[in-house]
Amino acid sequence: MDLGLADRVYVLTGASRGLGFATAEQLVADGARVVLSARAPEQVAAAVTALGGPARAIGLTADLTDPQTPGRLVAAAREHFGRLDGALVSVGGPPPGTAAQATDEQWRESFETIFLGSVRTARTVAAALTDGGAIALVLSTSARSPLPGLGISNGLRPGLAGVAKDIADEYGPRGVRVVGLLPGRILTDRNRALFAAGGDADRARAEAEAAIPLRRIGEPAEFGKVAAFVLSPAASYLTGITLPVDGGLLRGL
Repeated sequence: MDLGLADRVYVLTGASRGLGFATAEQLVADGARVVLSARAPEQVAAAVTALGGPARAIGLTADLTDPQTPGRLVAAAREHFGRLDGALVSVGGPPPGTAAQATDEQWRESFETIFLGSVRTARTVAAALTDGGAIALVLSTSARSPLPGLGISNGLRPGLAGVAKDIADEYGPRGVRVVGLLPGRILTDRNRALFAAGGDADRARAEAEAAIPLRRIGEPAEFGKVAAFVLSPAASYLTGITLPVDGGLLRGL
């Protein structure tokens, strides 16, 4: 199936590793070009090299708490590749702990990065897509069902799902699609750390897999393929939804 990604250009935040990088790999494999951003310059440089260098990917060291970051990403895409077709907005997960245990500072920092940073990036990219395009927000299954021990995620992710729907409504008439992606247990550094937090990573992983109908943890590439499809012209009638990528973990229909 031809996804129609050849020569299209996407910006991806938090994409030096994890789900963002996995999506970048799939986009580039199907002929797209990407502009990556992350906070660690050495990781950005390594990701760009792994993706094939400046002909296929460029990177910016940037933080979503900086109001200038979305504009810089849009400008970089247009200046280096001559166009912009969409974005994957991904940020690192908030610190673990219950909602009541989280400090005011943890809530503020998470709101600035995860919530406001994502909203600012989505609206900036949406406004720049004058000829249509697609935006995918990497959220979490916590947008539909709270996760034990992840109180900040439980508080912020559902709000972002609502924002994605609102932006989809507003920019739909211009051909801009907006979708929320809900990864479940995917084998990223984030999930490895969560498994290890209880002191027995193997047991925690086995318990998590037992609750998943497919009985296994997902691979980053499996998420990346779904995200690349959602961003591609092949998904041209898909917008305003939240799409679980979780092996069947969520029980809602």
